[in-house]
Order: sequence, then structure tokens, then C-alpha cells
Amino acid sequence: MLEILAPAGNVECAKAAINSGANAIYLGYSAFSARQSAENFNLDSLSEMIKNAHLCGVCVYVAMNTVVKEAETDEFIRTLLTVWNTGADAIILQDALLGKAIKEKYPQIVLHLSTQAGVCTENGARFAKECGFSRVILARETPLSEIEKITKIIETEAFVQGALCTCFSGQCYFSSFAGGNSGNRGRCKQPCRKLYSYDRNGFEEKAYALSLSDLSVGEKIEKYMAAGVVSFKIEGRMRRAEYVAAAVRYYRALLDKASERDKAGALSDLKRAYNRGNYTNGLAFGQDKRFLSTAVQGHIGEKVGVVKVISGSYFVESAFRPRAGDAFKILREGKEIGGATFLKAQGRGFLLSSKTRLKNGDGVFITTDTAVNARVLQAEKCGEISLTLRFHENELAYVSGGGSEIVSEEVLQTAQSRPLTQTELKACFEKTDGLPLRVRFEEIDLKGNIFIAKSQLNALRRAFYEKLTKSVREPYAYEEIKTHLSKSENHKTAVIATDFSGVETDIAIYKANDYNAPLPQNFTQGNFEKYLYYPPFVTSEDEEKFSAWIKENPIDGIYAENYGAIEFAKTHKLKVFAGTGLNLVSGTAILNLPETVQYYALSKELNERELGGLIGENAFALSSGNIKLMDLCYCPFGKTCASCDQKAVYALTDENGRIFPVRRYRAANGNCRFEVYNCADLISVGIKGGGKLLDLTLTQNKRAAIEAKENVEEQKKIYQSHTSGHYKRGVL
Repeated sequence: MLEILAPAGNVECAKAAINSGANAIYLGYSAFSARQSAENFNLDSLSEMIKNAHLCGVCVYVAMNTVVKEAETDEFIRTLLTVWNTGADAIILQDALLGKAIKEKYPQIVLHLSTQAGVCTENGARFAKECGFSRVILARETPLSEIEKITKIIETEAFVQGALCTCFSGQCYFSSFAGGNSGNRGRCKQPCRKLYSYDRNGFEEKAYALSLSDLSVGEKIEKYMAAGVVSFKIEGRMRRAEYVAAAVRYYRALLDKASERDKAGALSDLKRAYNRGNYTNGLAFGQDKRFLSTAVQGHIGEKVGVVKVISGSYFVESAFRPRAGDAFKILREGKEIGGATFLKAQGRGFLLSSKTRLKNGDGVFITTDTAVNARVLQAEKCGEISLTLRFHENELAYVSGGGSEIVSEEVLQTAQSRPLTQTELKACFEKTDGLPLRVRFEEIDLKGNIFIAKSQLNALRRAFYEKLTKSVREPYAYEEIKTHLSKSENHKTAVIATDFSGVETDIAIYKANDYNAPLPQNFTQGNFEKYLYYPPFVTSEDEEKFSAWIKENPIDGIYAENYGAIEFAKTHKLKVFAGTGLNLVSGTAILNLPETVQYYALSKELNERELGGLIGENAFALSSGNIKLMDLCYCPFGKTCASCDQKAVYALTDENGRIFPVRRYRAANGNCRFEVYNCADLISVGIKGGGKLLDLTLTQNKRAAIEAKENVEEQKKIYQSHTSGHYKRGVL
């Protein structure tokens, strides 16, 4: 069955989703949710929501998809068991390795692998399945050609509507290093929605250079269906109930093959509820012209007309008839210049009031349509139950329906005066104690002159409905998942670079500038262990190039920034260096790494104490060099290839004058991809007992950087702008 999956940031949004026709909702628990700014649910509200959703035939998935640190693992598992025992249909996790440990200990729990895990290839899907996940939530960047392959391996869920992250799923460290709040921990400060400029002709002016339009797959959902996707996800746990309702209604209209008029009306309602950038179809179908939203960062609604300045008044000729409370956004040459409110109707249009001085031709977009907001929230959905009531004199009362049944504690007595009637019975059981149920009666078998106190009858009804909604799932009791890391020391040095001329190191991790170029001899002939850098986002075409390199050169292993790399290495019988992109932050995850993993790098968001607690045999920590913040799987210049100067590294400058280097490289299909690096390089001597991982992707004097690995003062001379990263203060 195809599923519309809707966001529920709070109870109101959950009800809006269910009432509008969602087949499932996903929500965050009060702890360990990747949307910590959402209202989220506590145990009582979660229990109530699961009960009501199930009565309406709607599944509930609980997102516990943050990175879980070592000190939090015990509390996390206890919380997860509480959520599962409450009746959740599935739990969404980001850490596949932690999920593997949980699934082995508690096999009945249903796990969905979060989009934060970055599954975008068949290999990623196979790894998720081996870890015990029943579904993967695809990375938003996954091409349709890859989705078709993944759906043959594991059940898939794809985003069809809502905000897009500019960085590849689960690999963003911008908020972490720029503001001390980790997106991987659910506390993203959204630096990507701020103003930046590039050092490229035509891009020097400040703009929302990293901000993407909202996703709206729309009619192309049929391509997802043909590819085998079963769940269509609407993003938006931070958005209002009317947006949730409008989005669900639109996709319900598409799946139910509504008329063109009804589909157009539903899309109009959705645009008025929330619309950033007039929507993009997303990267599954290739980068389109609306993918970037550099001129407008927020909600622009739907265009309803243009301004005509008449005798100092702002008139809009339009068939739309606004009312009090409606609000508008004004755009001039595609850029937001201010807001406006409805003043009064006039002739074939209406007048606006605005603090901004408007001009003829300014675009008028409605962003708050009170009539639409009220209408999309009008629907009400109830489950249906058919009851059988058997009330016989001198017997126990019997009630059944919905797979549940109950009998009274005492036999029914003979009435001395007025006996119980069918009308009274029906009236009693039509009351559902607040449950979203529509009651009909299969049979009312009433025999004899029966007396039952009203309080007893009400108690019987309440007991029946309570039993009806009680979970029959056998609850899990907590069992500790023990972790014990070997404390053997590692004194090796590993270097990530695109060139290894004159480099002396124990392990070389080669990062290609062009996947169609041969491996350089300074790498293939070097006196070190040789690993190929497998980035967070790859396609089958990229893997074919990696395979060719492996066939033609002596390669020892794969440096894995994505779970799919582990499966890829297995097929080539190579060792694995688990990279920082796997966000290893707990002993549980480390101990569940496959045997093919020779080395592992800890997350770059851990502080010195946290890193020290996880240093085991063959462990590494990023100790110095460049800090990669984001992987961009699209062209930030809007694919203006004809005029591109094709620099190897661009400068991205923020409003405070900080410069973030942006590296460009070519994928197997010839398209450019980009990496954004921190404005300051990392300096430290690493962690005692742990190997040193140096990212020298952008560093010119690599020999000097390696020689200075034990000397912070020398590192300061090499890196003009520098930081100690999270070593001292950590990250929220």
C-alpha cells in the first residue's frame, strides 16, 4: 500500500495530518529528536496520539534520529524501549550501527534508517538491511536511477514536499563549527539561510547563496511510484497545522487521481500555506532552474497580482478577494522588498496597506490566506467500529467490536420498574469518551427486563473502549548492551589529500579532483598504505570509476564517509577506514563495525574527553588541517557552465567577512560537486593514544603540516586562520 507520511511537530499538526488523509505520521519524542526546536511529544501525549491514530488506521513513526553519544547510550535505549512499548509502529534512527545492536537485542522492534544516514546507493541499502532496518529514508539527493535499484533491496521512503538541506544528508557541520550547535544533534542554526557572496563574476553581490527552494515533487510522484517507492514523505515538523493539512490534501489528490481542477486548487492552497522559491522538483530528477532560492529566503506564497499606484494608493487588480487578516509579500524583480496587508476591496481588485513604498509592477504574493487556512483544517477523520451488544437478564453483559470484547463483572438484574431500552444502550455506546470513532451496531441483543445502574453501564463502556485501545504488544524490558573497547594505542598518521608529492605518512587517503582521471603516481607508488576516499554522496557511475582504479592499481582499502562504502569495499575484498562522516560517537557503534573495518575515525564533533573515552585499537581523531563542513551535490552557480571560470577553489564570504573555501571537483558523469570548508583550520596534537588524521585537501605545504603535527605553535604558522574546533568546548 502506498503511504502519505506527514509531519507532526505537535498535537495540532498530528490531528491536521490524520484528518486530511495521511496514512502515517512521524513525530519527535521529547528527547533524541533531530528537530529539538519542534514542540515534540512527551509520554502522555505520545500515548494518546498513538491510540487515536491507530483508531483511524494511521501509523505512527517516532523520530529518535540524533547522534547518540557514549554517555547517552543507556538513556537512549531505555527511552527507545519506552516509545516502542507505548505502541509506535516504527522508530527512526540515524546511527545504523547503534540500530544493529538494538535490533539484535530486541528483534521485534521495527527500525527505519533516517535520511541522515545518507543512503543513496544499492550498497547503502544492503548495509541498512544487514543491520536489521526494514526501511530506508532515502537521501534527498538520490537520483531516480539509483532509487529504482534500491527499492529492489529494501522498502523505501522518499521526500516529496518541504524544505531541502543544502548539504548532503547527515554530513553538515556548518552550524556545529560556525555556531556551536550541531545539526546532527537536532540543534541546527541554519547558517545556510543567511547571506553570502562568491568570488565569481555575477555572484559578488550578497545573496542567499546556499538557500534552496522548497521541494515539491507534485505530478512527478508517479515516477517515484513506478520506481517502487512506497512511502511519500512531507517534511515540516517545524511548520503550522494548515501547512501540514494543505500538503497532505495535495498529495492525497494526486494519489487518488482527482480532477485537474481539484489538483490545481489543492496546489494553490499549499502554495499559500508555505512556499519557498516557487518549488523545485529536487535532485532526483536533476537540478532545475528553481532549485536555488538566492533572492528570497522565506515563504513567498502565491502570486495574486501586481501593484498599480493610483493617487498614492496601492491597487491590485485581481480575481482574488481577500479579507481581514490576510497578509502579502511584495517582490520587485524577484527580490523581497517588504510586506503588506489587506486594506479594502475596490472595483475589480483591492487596496493594500504597506510601510514600504511600492511601485507599479511590484509582484503581490499572498502569504496568509485566512479563508484557505480555515478551510483546510475543517476535515475530521474518524475510525469506524461495529459493535455487538448482548444484554440478557440474569447473565453477564457482553460487548464486542474492533477485535476486542468484554463482559460485565456482575450478572444483569431484573428491573423492578423501568427496564433498560435499546435506545439507552445505543446512546451510551455512541459516546466514545473522546476517541475518534464512528459507531454503528452490528447487533443489539436485549432480552428480558434488565436493570443496570447508569454508573455501571458507563463504567462498562469505558472499560470496553480502554481495552480496545490498549496495546497488545509484549513489552520489552531493558537489558544493558555492554561495550568494552580495547585500549591499545595507535601511533599512526593518516593524511587526506589530492596530491601526495613529497608526502611521508603511514596511511594515504586519496581524494580525487576528477573521477575520470587516472590515479596519480605520487599516490600509487608511495611508500604508505593506500586508501581511496569514498565521499558521502556517490552514484553507481562513481563506483564504477572506483572499481576501475582498484583493478588497475595496488589499493589497500576504502576510506568510508558513507555506510555504502563498507559494502562496496567488501565486494572488492578491501579493508575499510571508517571516516569521520560515519559520526562514530559511541562504543556501541564502534563495536558493531564489520570485521572488514581496519581503522576508524571518531566524529569531529566530540570534545577531548569524549574522544579519549573512545580511543581504542586502530582509532583516529581529526587532529589538524582543513575542516570540511558540507558536501554540495549540486551547482551553487545554477549550472551556468558556459560562463564558469572553473576555479579549483572558490571563496564564500559571509556577512561578517569570514571566508569559507569551496572546493570544486568532477564526478564520474562529468558534473561538478562542491565541498565547503571552515573559515578556520584545525590545530591540535590530537588525542593521547589515538592516531592522527590530517585533512590536507586544501593545504599547500603538506610536508610542513605533517611535520608540525605534534607542535601547535608551528601549526599556527602554517594555518593563518585557526581554531581548536570542538576539542575544548564540545558541541550542543
